Amino acid sequence: MKIRQMAAAAASLTLVLGLAACGGGSGDNKAAAGDRPNQMYTWVSNQSDREQWETFIAGVKESGDSEFNITLDGPSFQEYWTLVKTRMAASDAPCIITTQAARAQELGSLLAPLDDLAKEAGLDLSQYNEAMMQGLTVGGTVRAIPYDAEPMLLFYNKEMFEAAGLTAPGADYSREQFLSDAKALTKDGKFGFAVSSDIGYPPLAISFADGIVPTKDGELTLTDEALVKDIQWTMDLVKEGVAAAPNPGDTDEVGRQAFMAGNVAMFIDGPWFYSTYQDGSDFEVGIAAPPSTSGQPGGMIQGSGFGVADSCPDKAAAFANIVKMTTPEVVAYVGQHRGTVPSIASALSGWSEGKPEADVKVVEALLESGQPLVTTPQWNQVVTQFSQYSSDGYRGNKTAEEIMTQISQAIG
Repeated sequence: MKIRQMAAAAASLTLVLGLAACGGGSGDNKAAAGDRPNQMYTWVSNQSDREQWETFIAGVKESGDSEFNITLDGPSFQEYWTLVKTRMAASDAPCIITTQAARAQELGSLLAPLDDLAKEAGLDLSQYNEAMMQGLTVGGTVRAIPYDAEPMLLFYNKEMFEAAGLTAPGADYSREQFLSDAKALTKDGKFGFAVSSDIGYPPLAISFADGIVPTKDGELTLTDEALVKDIQWTMDLVKEGVAAAPNPGDTDEVGRQAFMAGNVAMFIDGPWFYSTYQDGSDFEVGIAAPPSTSGQPGGMIQGSGFGVADSCPDKAAAFANIVKMTTPEVVAYVGQHRGTVPSIASALSGWSEGKPEADVKVVEALLESGQPLVTTPQWNQVVTQFSQYSSDGYRGNKTAEEIMTQISQAIG
């Protein structure tokens, strides 16, 4: 999770969750710092977002700290990555901020190094998912503590597969079989698959399945031959007739709604939407690994973490709150109630509870094979420009090589 939520109308609000705040530090420090160590700036513009953060707070209370509370403030997910920089420059900025692993490099200057704080608090960093820890490390230091580790999943409509007489996919799913299935499922005005103009949904998820990533040694590799070839393969799914070309700027939400309406048989998305699909669809939903050339699972691990603002006057107090929200018990609690895959392996049972064994095996396989989505400070520009230009690629007006070269040259 990243926690990566549904796109919502831009809004900014403050959610106060009563009672006294907790934290560390002396009384003098707290007086100087005000209540900032107990405040968090994050994406919190819709009901799903609010419930997500409330579940962390409820998990801490459930684990024994009945007076734990955090004040939340923030805009929509899409606006967050720009507005967080402005908010953190204010004298009253909250001490706790969230970041995706994929955006940690971008927000690195806002996030305090946590290695020494973790050592002083006796926090064992090795308990957290290795891929997520890599993603949340900037300049050789840890900048956030992950609360989830989310491998991208292929969601599929079980009823459509059964009606077409197809074998349901699982942890081992080849591109050849995927394309064959998608063609068989494309009929009667419905498509076998959905794509979007977002570079992660599905181009990167498919590239990661083959072990191909967009950076190397801290630098973007947007024109890497293997990456370009994979993006072209994804764009050619429209030419193959199994997906509809997205409009410029179409977010993953378009494909998500088409899938839930039963108009698309398969869609790649994050496990943080597992409950949304299960509860919001009128058909049985299954999950599989994104297709790879070999058929072996390869995961693109996304997710998010809690960080301490570099401007925070009482970093120890803010970090103490983060520690409470990222214990095995709490991340398991959130996984159980919100469907996010926990950042701690021993807590996966919280996510697994009540889910089909086949689904659990898919997630376990992807976590074992997964790599982190590590980006650069220019990543937001990459996402924005790909969204702008990719519809030409899906429509065959430009090649993936032309688009990725254009983006690479624009970023410089």
